[in-house]
Amino acid sequence: MRKPDLTAVIAEKADLTKEKANEVLNAILDSITGALDKDTVTLVGFGTFEKRHRGARTGKNPQTGEPVKIKASNTVAFKPGKNLRDSVNTQPAKAAKKAK
Repeated sequence: MRKPDLTAVIAEKADLTKEKANEVLNAILDSITGALDKDTVTLVGFGTFEKRHRGARTGKNPQTGEPVKIKASNTVAFKPGKNLRDSVNTQPAKAAKKAK
């Protein structure tokens, strides 16, 4: 699902126009992004977003095999909440359906 698809679902479920639903979604995403600078963001039942630091390290160029220095950086981690985990685990996986 892409952002326009999510906007359409929000518009339908909340009885909003797509433009208003897009504003709401953007406000939520901006709020989560801004809050991650200071703290973790926990949406009970859905999950937790947190900023994590990756230290500098040495990697390998896959084409040449030469060592490459990778700078330290920050990234975002997501830990799903119990309701989300349970929901995903009770639904049949798409890959399992295709394998049959």
